[in-house]
Order: sequence, then structure tokens, then C-alpha cells
Amino acid sequence: MPPETTATDPSQRYDMLQAGLDLLDQGITVFDGDLRLVAWNRTFLDLLEFPDQLAYVGAPFEGFIRFNAERGEYGPGDKEIQIAQRVAAARNFAPHVTERQRPNGKVLLLRGEPLPHCGFVTLYSDVTEQRYIEHLTEHQNIQLEERVRRRTAQLENTFANLRKANEENERIAAALRRSEARLRLINDTIPILIGYVDKDEVYRYANKGYSDWYGHPEGGVTDRGVLDVIGPEVYGQVKDSVKRALSGQQVTYEYQMQRQGQTVHAQSTLVPEISAEGETLGFFVFSHDITEQKRMQAALLQAQKMEAIGQLTGGLAHDFNNLLTVVIGNLAALQDHRPDDAELNEFVEPALQSARRGVQLIKRLLTFSRQQPLEPQVVDIGQLIGSLAKLVRRSLPESISVSTDLGGASIHTLVDPGQLESALLNFALNSRDAMPQGGRLHIAARAVELDADAAAFDVKPGRYVLIEVADNGCGMDAETLARACEPFFTTKRLGLGSGLGLAMAYGFAKQSGGGVTIHSQPGQGTTVLLVLPQATPEPEADLPGEDSDLPHGGELVLLVEDEPNVRRVVRQQLIDLGHPVIEAENGRQALDMIDQILDIAIVVSDVIMPGGLNGRQLAETVLERHPAMRIVLMSGYTDEAAAEGANDLPVLAKPFVRQDLARALQRAKRERT
Repeated sequence: MPPETTATDPSQRYDMLQAGLDLLDQGITVFDGDLRLVAWNRTFLDLLEFPDQLAYVGAPFEGFIRFNAERGEYGPGDKEIQIAQRVAAARNFAPHVTERQRPNGKVLLLRGEPLPHCGFVTLYSDVTEQRYIEHLTEHQNIQLEERVRRRTAQLENTFANLRKANEENERIAAALRRSEARLRLINDTIPILIGYVDKDEVYRYANKGYSDWYGHPEGGVTDRGVLDVIGPEVYGQVKDSVKRALSGQQVTYEYQMQRQGQTVHAQSTLVPEISAEGETLGFFVFSHDITEQKRMQAALLQAQKMEAIGQLTGGLAHDFNNLLTVVIGNLAALQDHRPDDAELNEFVEPALQSARRGVQLIKRLLTFSRQQPLEPQVVDIGQLIGSLAKLVRRSLPESISVSTDLGGASIHTLVDPGQLESALLNFALNSRDAMPQGGRLHIAARAVELDADAAAFDVKPGRYVLIEVADNGCGMDAETLARACEPFFTTKRLGLGSGLGLAMAYGFAKQSGGGVTIHSQPGQGTTVLLVLPQATPEPEADLPGEDSDLPHGGELVLLVEDEPNVRRVVRQQLIDLGHPVIEAENGRQALDMIDQILDIAIVVSDVIMPGGLNGRQLAETVLERHPAMRIVLMSGYTDEAAAEGANDLPVLAKPFVRQDLARALQRAKRERT
């Protein structure tokens, strides 16, 4: 009769570890100092599409390289040179991390670590989906019963051979002990948390990564209960999954925990171990850190929200700017034609001011959607914050103390100063509202070098200006903090806040090449961190003065505009500037008129028009036929207005007044002279 196997038998421990490795969705190989294969898993063969017969204990490293070279895995070139180079590199036994795209489109991340006594272990990860910022955590559903059956048959055969030769038993036992040590080393090296829990919810095995994750010393998890190891907070999240795993179900779930003051996320899969009699003996735990993945998903969701809002506000801006062009144009014209009518101006001036406020509102909407054109310039942050601090002190109650820390050195950034002041003022006012009983507001700025921590701001590594606005107010809970930068989200009473302040700051920062993060806890205050790219100050240059008077010409102007009310306002402005005007409703009609009327000297055209020919296309066609023609474009889309047109044409942003139109005509004349 064969001896009864126990849980302490080296062969069974080897097979359990091998089975565990085969469950991973990452490939693993271990080569010894002679570049001979020692251990591997099924996933390794599948990921690299190697045939099963290529992998066996003692298989040469060169065999795998040659197989890849012969099937064109390394691209064109001399295959022997390709093989020799890779084998020579492997003999260095140096740590390495590489990423390679296979001909089948899969992107593999290869991480190799040398072993203490020469040789190396390599981890192969399929990161294809991660490159598209999508959820990548599907685990293979492995049929454990079939693997146990096959392994049991192998063991029975082995034990039969052991009965025939006692000396063979010692040799096999020694080999198994070495394999167990190697597999344990592999398990402690790979970036996966691996554990085994018995049916009494007691850990019987945990690799080094598992112990480190929960803050325990190496070996400090084994023989301890699950609740004791992971703590009540995490146990409350996972206990139902543990019960299901002990009932024989494979379970995958996510959980979060506090670690070193930060919230981290993990995904775990529990794979039950079931005996031949159908009894659940325990389960394997396979976990990995998905904190960065969660952060990227959140960033992607925010970007998608801002994109949707941008599309909405862009269309609204076009329509409202056309409306405001009519309103402001008519009101301004009424003032110009009756300047001495005090009674009329008593009604016209408030209406004109309200219309101009509407223009500013459109700009605010476009700011948080990142479509508002900025006017960046090199700004001394110390000077700007110093001046702003004076305004903030006057704006806040005496119960709130305001302090600044601007460092010793002068730091600069390329930014729209008005938008930056508006963002910082919004931060300060939010802090005021969070401290109704008084408190402390601190504003600091310094130059920083962002490397790995650049990801927290969703910016590229480099040199930045870091601006910190901190208070000791009521703070925010996790749910409020997660929605703080959403447009129109506010916790203030109706009428006390629009919910646009932080959204505008977020949009402005991203549009300026920077980012915003917020740290807050209830009762402990809030800290807003704003980073902007650092810039080198430029020497001051003499700016040319504006023309004191605007030109008034008598040249014939073709006005191209599909909105009748806008067309009527612009026509009157041109007439007031001394120009005779003819009109066209679309680009096609305008081209016909230009070909028929030789006296046309200037074309003033809207950019967005129906009829299959927009303003830019019209301008290009006209300039091909009449290179000397002067052209001015108009646009209700702010981004269109900010961009230069074809052949560097002037573009007027709607709404505009007569003086703006005159300056655009003057520029067009200057550039065509």
C-alpha cells in the first residue's frame, strides 16, 4: 500500500505551489545560472504562444529565443545575430523591465530579477488593455479538480517508483525541497499578493508581498486569523466573499483600505481548494494593487465629463454670442446716435451693462470646459499672490487670519494672470465659507520638481510652480471631495454658490498645462494644491501704442452673415465707419457677387455658415482669385475666434462693437499692403 500523503509532504507542497502559479494571469519563468529552465507556468506558454514541448526542466534559454527569431518575433534582420545578442544580454543577470508588442497585437510587460545564487526569474504580464485605461482584471477560471486528479495520478506513479528504490526517494525529496525553495522565492518576488486560508479562516501561507501590504513583518501572517490580519474595516468588506469561497465558490471582489494615510484599492480572487470527496479545505488568495488603475479611471471620467460639457457650452457660446452681438450692437448704436439723451441712457446703460455681464458669463462657462482662449504671459507668482493677499485680507472677516509663504526666490509661470487671480480668489472664498466662526487661511508658493508624483496632478514630469491654499475649516467628507470639481455641484445654500468656482479652476489649470488636487477631511480643514508649468522671465519690451484714431473709409464692403439680425447690426457699424455695404447670406452667394461686382474691396464674413462653404473656405477661395482682397472673419465660437484664420486673417470674436470692427479692418489693410 502506498504511504498516505500529508500536507507536509514536499511533493504535495510543490504541487500546491505549482497549481497556485498556474492560476496566475501572468506568465512566470525561472532560469538557473546556466540559462536552463527550472520552473514555469501555463500562462507563460499561452502569452508567448510557445508549444508545450518547448518547455521542460532543463530546457535551454536559447531554444525559446531561437523559436521566436524563426517565427519573426524580433522583426527583420540576421536571426543568428538576434539570438546571440539576446542570449548575451541574459547572461548579465541584470534586473530589467521591458515592454514589447507582439505581432498578434498583444503588449507584454517583462520584468526580470536575478536570483541570489545566479539565474533569474521573469514575470510576463499582458498590459494591452491597461494602455487604453480600461479595466483589466479577468482571471482565468481554472478547473482545479482536473489538475488535482492529474497531479494525484502523477504522485501515485511517483510513490510506486519510490517503493522500488529507497535511494530514489532521497533524491526526489531533495529535488522537491529545492523546487519548493525556488517557488517560494518566486512567490516573494512577483508583484502579486498570494495567500492560503484554511476552512477555519486561518492563514497557512502568505508571501512577502501579502505581509507587506497589511503592514506585517515577513512570516507574520501565517497561523493567524483573517480578521486579526486584515483588520475589522477590511474584513467588513470581504467577509461575505470569504464565506462564499469556503462554500466552494470562486469569488472576485474589490476593497479599499487606509495605508500610510492614503486610500488604496485592491482586487482579490479567492479560489477554493476542494478535496476528492468534495470537501472545501480552504482557498487561495490572489490579490493585486489597483490604486493607480482607479485613479486613472477617475481621471478619465472627469475628462469625459469636461468633454461633454465643452461640447454643450461651445454650442451655447455660439448662439449666445450671436444674440449678444445684436443686443450690444443695437444698444451701442443707440447710445452713439443719441449721446446727449440722458433719459434714454438711463435705460440703455443698465441694459448694455447686463449684456456685457452676459459676455463674461459665457467666458466663465467656457473656462471650466477649457474652451475659453487664454491670454498667457510670464507672471511673477510672488508679486501676483502678494497683491492678491491684500485683496483677500480686505474681503475676509477679521476673524480669519491670512498668511503667505512665498519663499526667497522669484518664480515665474506662463499663465493668464486674470484667470489665475480668479481661481485663487475662488479658493480663498471657499475657505471663508468653510470657517464661519473664524480660522486660518495660508497661501504658499514654491518651485518643485515633479517626477513620480506628477501622476497625482495628471501632468507630465518636469519643473512646476506649486501654489497651496490651506485652511483649518470644516473640511469635506470623501463623497463631497470626489465631486468637488464637478460643475454646478455645491453644498452651499441656494443663492450662495453657483458650483462653478472649483470647476473653473480645474478647467483653467488643465488648459494651462497644470493640474489641481484637493486634500480634505471633516473637521481638519482643506488644502488645495495647484501646479502650473514653471517659466523663465522674459526681458521687458516696449509695446507699440494703439492708434489714437480709427480709420473711416469709403471702400465697398461685402458682408456675409446668415443671421439677419446680426447682419443688420454689423451693416450699421460698417456704414457708421463710412463704408458702403452689400450683403450675402452664405458663401456661395458671396462668391457670385465677388465675381460680378469688381468694386468690392473688403469681405467681412462669419466663419460658421450653412450652404456647404464656411467662412474660412470662402476666404481661401477669394484669396486664390483675388490675392489683394482684404478679409475679416467673425465667429461666435470662442476657440475659432482665438485661432488665426487662413493666411493669418483677422478674426473678430462675437459680440464686438464698432471700435473692434474698425481695428480689424485696419489690421486687414495693414497686412495686405
